[in-house]
Amino acid sequence: MEILIMQVSLFVLALMLGVELITKVPPTLHTPLMSGTNAISGIALVGAILAAGNADGGEVARWLGFVAVVLASINVVGGYMVTNRMLAMFKRKD
Repeated sequence: MEILIMQVSLFVLALMLGVELITKVPPTLHTPLMSGTNAISGIALVGAILAAGNADGGEVARWLGFVAVVLASINVVGGYMVTNRMLAMFKRKD
């Protein structure tokens, strides 16, 4: 139970730190920030695949790993689609 409390506390701390940092980013840096976020999402996808493959916790762990892979894949694809649309706005029209 102590480990769960520690993990939840760490999650809340990371959430508060992330919100504080993101609000300080000027709007001109949002596009590079999105690209960096897509790279992190790709790393999360690899982690989800590894976690799903090593699911020693039984059937529930496998299903949670599968859901993690699906959600991370949606996040990566959606992020690249948004980045592609944003970069298309900066192309010159000939």
